Amino acid sequence: MLNFLIAPDFPPKNFIGWHMFNTCLQRRTSQPVHLLTPTDHLEQMEWLDSKTVDLIYANPFDATKLVREKGYLPVAIPVDKFDEVVIATHLNSPYQHSDELKAGCKIIATDNFDVRLIGLRLLESAGVHEQDINWVPASTFPVAARNLIDQQGDAAFFLASAYHSFNNMTHSQLRVLMESSLKELSHVVLLHPSQADSQALLQQAFADMINHPADKMALEDLGLEKGFRVLTEEDVEFMIDLIDTLK
Repeated sequence: MLNFLIAPDFPPKNFIGWHMFNTCLQRRTSQPVHLLTPTDHLEQMEWLDSKTVDLIYANPFDATKLVREKGYLPVAIPVDKFDEVVIATHLNSPYQHSDELKAGCKIIATDNFDVRLIGLRLLESAGVHEQDINWVPASTFPVAARNLIDQQGDAAFFLASAYHSFNNMTHSQLRVLMESSLKELSHVVLLHPSQADSQALLQQAFADMINHPADKMALEDLGLEKGFRVLTEEDVEFMIDLIDTLK
């Protein structure tokens, strides 16, 4: 039995899609896979600390730590599906662009640190740095959106895919100030070193899913229309170097 954890960075509407995907993965590998869907980053870290996670779809920042500190192994990366960041404000805000934000501004952010790092990079042109910001924590991106609409901050950082998944009512109460277009960082699938014997099987299974109609449908439901490819050691090294550069 493999325990497969999905990072809590995706909209609730994807919940059924991940279970469909998990069924396809079990069919490809011919072994049982138990899906773990933490509600927030804190619960994710509790599961990781309890050593019950064999396979994880992690954001780049967490993936870097898992590789460095726990020896997790590369499995797969989505094709042409990048982690971008939206900086947004509430509709009644005077701000029209992120460059208008000033030192002392209040920014709502989750514990998704790659989103925070990219968001801070976007604010460099405004002359606003991490120590200049009053951070307002939020457990998830939907919570961040609600808190921003309630004007608990001047702006908020969102994973772009999460922001664009919000319903029309939410979008009507928010305004985008900036959206990144780095096309360099992605969530990745990693494997606990205790399961190293399954690495090649899982790499092949993820990469091959796009070639099967039922699996392809599950991928499309998750917005992964091009499927996965094998994540190489070189990919991991590039990811680590890029995260270090963003820090």
